[in-house]
Amino acid sequence: MGWLPRISSEQNRSISIRSGKNTSSSNGGSASGGRRGFSFPSLRGTTQPELSKRLYRLIKSENTLVTAHETAGRERVSIATQLSEWGEQTGDDAISDVSDKVGVVLSEIGDHEDSYAHAIDESRDILKVIRNTEKSVQPSRDSKAKIADEIAKIKSRESDSPRLVVLEQELVRAEAENLVAEAQLSNITRQKLKEAYEAEFAAIIERGEKQIVLARHGRRLLRLLDDTPVVPGDTRPPYTATAQARQILNDAEDDLRDWKPETGDFESSTAGASGQNYVQGGGKKYRDSVSPVSSGGFRDKADDRGKGTFVDNDIESRQDPLTIK
Repeated sequence: MGWLPRISSEQNRSISIRSGKNTSSSNGGSASGGRRGFSFPSLRGTTQPELSKRLYRLIKSENTLVTAHETAGRERVSIATQLSEWGEQTGDDAISDVSDKVGVVLSEIGDHEDSYAHAIDESRDILKVIRNTEKSVQPSRDSKAKIADEIAKIKSRESDSPRLVVLEQELVRAEAENLVAEAQLSNITRQKLKEAYEAEFAAIIERGEKQIVLARHGRRLLRLLDDTPVVPGDTRPPYTATAQARQILNDAEDDLRDWKPETGDFESSTAGASGQNYVQGGGKKYRDSVSPVSSGGFRDKADDRGKGTFVDNDIESRQDPLTIK
């Protein structure tokens, strides 16, 4: 049984991973495959100033993390496609349809993994501002230390040298320049550290909450599959849940589109430190509730979730109108 086209023109997400597998794989490959190549800047680690070496290594490590999440996203999409194609070749209408729709959900999870990778990459770019500032401060530190060392050497050999007066004046200027540079470094470090990890934590929350949305709808799809054992010679009832499976994907798309981050109470604990609002868990409350409708759809009620905590509402214990008897 083939998949049915979407009814609403406003909802353009594919309801079958098979129909767009070539397009999605090519798009995914072009988006992530050409992200980075070898470049001489990758050799700069050995020439970094002492002050910026640690952060340089951290940023390089995060680049590895970004690549890992991009790879995980691509693998998830690939596995979703394989699941769909396997289900199609079984010749079982129910398995074919459910595996295809589950593949759509898994593919969407893979896409969100890739989006999360790009969010980490953007966080890295913010940390680079600190690293670059550290690099710019290092020369002023070195200059001050060099002048101080030279003064100490001259004093040990010739305490009344006329050059001491010149060097001490240079030291005063170097200390003043360094004082300005250190203040700038302190300000930028605090600001950009908060900015970088606020962005990353917000991305973690979004990724987690959207994965929960998709996983819950994925479990709804699985409940459409009648796994009642049959004895040899018996035949299963014909599969009639195609429209219900399509509606579940519509519901998942609606929930993803409606998702919004929530501002929590975190900013109250940092009063006076920043005027920014911090994203806290809770996200979009999905739907308040959706009663079983003609398509058999249902939703978990928002009231079943604690603020910032996800509670999986024992789906297996509920009487779901989607369950095929």
